[in-house]
Amino acid sequence: MADETVDAKGLNCPMPILRAKKALKGMAAGNTLEVQATDPGSVKDFEAFCRSTGNELLESRQDGNTYIYLIRKAG
Repeated sequence: MADETVDAKGLNCPMPILRAKKALKGMAAGNTLEVQATDPGSVKDFEAFCRSTGNELLESRQDGNTYIYLIRKAG
């Protein structure tokens, strides 16, 4: 279970990443963020985002038309 959830469904690049970035900024290190998005391009976007920021992409899955990402904030 994530500490916070961001609903970015219906938003296109770069909005899901920007919403996640804003949420992570206010979170403590080690906490987890779940992001729900419908943009198919978000799969590669979140992989690159986590690589470049040092946050850990714990899970990336698809549930119907929704892409769900679980991210652990870096320390």
